[in-house]
Amino acid sequence: MNVDIKVPVLPESVADASIATWHKKPGEFISRDESLVDIETDKVVLEVVAPEDGYLETILKNRGDTVHGEEVIAVFKAGQPPVAAVQVAAVEKVAEPVVERVVEAAPAVPVKLGPAARRKLEESSAQSPVVSAPAAVKTAAKVAPAVAAASAPSIVLDGRGEKRVPMSRLRARIAERLVQSQQTAAILTTFNEINMKPVMDLRNKYKDAFEKVHGVKLGFMSFFARAVVEALRHYPIVNASIDGQDVIYHQYMDLGVAVSTERGLVVPVLRNADQKSLAELEKGIVNLGRKAKENALTIEDMTGGTFTLSNGGVFGSLMSTPIINPPQTGILGMHKIQERPVVENGEIVIRPMMYVALSYDHRLIDGADSVRFLVAIKECLEDPARLILEI
Repeated sequence: MNVDIKVPVLPESVADASIATWHKKPGEFISRDESLVDIETDKVVLEVVAPEDGYLETILKNRGDTVHGEEVIAVFKAGQPPVAAVQVAAVEKVAEPVVERVVEAAPAVPVKLGPAARRKLEESSAQSPVVSAPAAVKTAAKVAPAVAAASAPSIVLDGRGEKRVPMSRLRARIAERLVQSQQTAAILTTFNEINMKPVMDLRNKYKDAFEKVHGVKLGFMSFFARAVVEALRHYPIVNASIDGQDVIYHQYMDLGVAVSTERGLVVPVLRNADQKSLAELEKGIVNLGRKAKENALTIEDMTGGTFTLSNGGVFGSLMSTPIINPPQTGILGMHKIQERPVVENGEIVIRPMMYVALSYDHRLIDGADSVRFLVAIKECLEDPARLILEI
């Protein structure tokens, strides 16, 4: 029985797509749900899997070709492939040059969903906004991160040769958004430093009891998220966005939380952060991190956000100037906690200090408000009782 392998139905805002990678060759036996091809748009990457056990009889669209929604790109046949085709495929696989394999792997994309994640998405399809597709072909959305590291091809250093590989649609879109952010927003960064000793002491005192009661370890990100919420209450302009000549004040706080994965940086969104307790914030952040590591993030997890937190300190960064993610107008950069000599009550003491950076859109946020906003975060963390009293 022949089955047409089609491009899934594309979102309304996506005009076309391109073939990123064929994972199987004609005549090669494929088990049900094995990945056939990655189809890339400028927003998401769709993985098309085998509808049942069988093989590709014909590939109609090659890597790099432009395709449209529901266009037939291959013909799939159920059952075992002919013996001759299996032998040819085996010979091709053995004889395939290493250089060709490197080129094929070069445009790998961020956040690839494995079988477990696909099954999870299928089980929760009613809740997850996965792009629809023909019944014969299952698809899974692989979300493009707001900012992601490009997957570098394997390069063999030999002489002074060069290697040219095409930029993927996702990488091109990411680059476009970064440049757009720099060109359309008046980005300015202000800095401060925070004495982390009060938070560290509080965490060390209650971390065991916290984990026992709430079932999750107490980290630092929830303290920062809570401090950001309190600062945004006092300075709602930092939670606003620009739409043409209008300013949109959001009556909710959806915090983007940057998470590092093997495929790069993703920024899932913790919704209604202003309505959550410290424990709920911690659980939400841990859950997003787990989903990112398991490649189980959905498009819904990745959309929206009114303000972003980025913790480069986990990699040892001492200071940075993060780039805002339009239409957001602010992003908080957190950094490495490092013991430094500071002056307290006229004496030099050693304290665990962290530099923090607020990048903001100066078109909307004045320098005075940005500084006060960052100071409000500093005061909350240096006197954690403020987080409880909401002052």
